[in-house]
Amino acid sequence: MIRALTIALCVAALPVAAHDLRVFASVTGETVTVESTFSSGRVPKGGEIRVLDANNVLLMTLEIGPDGKTQFTLPDGAAETGLMIEVDVSEGHSDYWMLTPDDIAHGQGTN
Repeated sequence: MIRALTIALCVAALPVAAHDLRVFASVTGETVTVESTFSSGRVPKGGEIRVLDANNVLLMTLEIGPDGKTQFTLPDGAAETGLMIEVDVSEGHSDYWMLTPDDIAHGQGTN
């Protein structure tokens, strides 16, 4: 009985885990790449990326690319303060990634 309940709870949890949004951002030179996928590897169908500065000021809003990747030019001043990258997808999930000044310096090869 307990074994059956344990199995049922594990199986019931699978759909929730399959929809976990994953966000990763990196810098190469002056280009920021944001990758958005679900934990299952599936690419979100629609959604937006918001890029904010260290003062929580919205710098730009971008669409998620068809392959889950979006690129943009590093905004002026971001190397000194960092960036907050928020992703909201049409399936109702959201996540974020923080690019610190050290992350940016490393990506620019100035570390």
